[in-house]
Amino acid sequence: VQLQASGGGTVQAGGSLRLSCAASGRTFSDVYLGWFRQSPGKEREFVASINRSGGSTYYSDAVKGRFTISRDNAKNTMYLQMNSLKPADSAVYYCAASTWPSRLYSGTNSAQYDYWGQGTQVTVSS
Repeated sequence: VQLQASGGGTVQAGGSLRLSCAASGRTFSDVYLGWFRQSPGKEREFVASINRSGGSTYYSDAVKGRFTISRDNAKNTMYLQMNSLKPADSAVYYCAASTWPSRLYSGTNSAQYDYWGQGTQVTVSS
């Protein structure tokens, strides 16, 4: 699976951005998807994940209630709608795909993702 993230940029605190992740090379609906982020000096952290059909989602406590993950299997695209952005949300955001079987997949573990996009920078100014 090849993943291409886009939609990052600079926004003021309280603003919104929508990230997109376009996929190719494999049946899109076969994979679990997730968003992670990494800021300078910090480890990559889990943001959100979504199951194959899009019917089940999971969020980190840091973004719950502000971010929404979704996917359009017909368009081979995943989205991350980010509202009420805070300076602490500033990071490079990565989309990732997992082929792990459902009985083992946890969603939050970056080691379970087989494919990664190149990242898109999000900067939130105060």
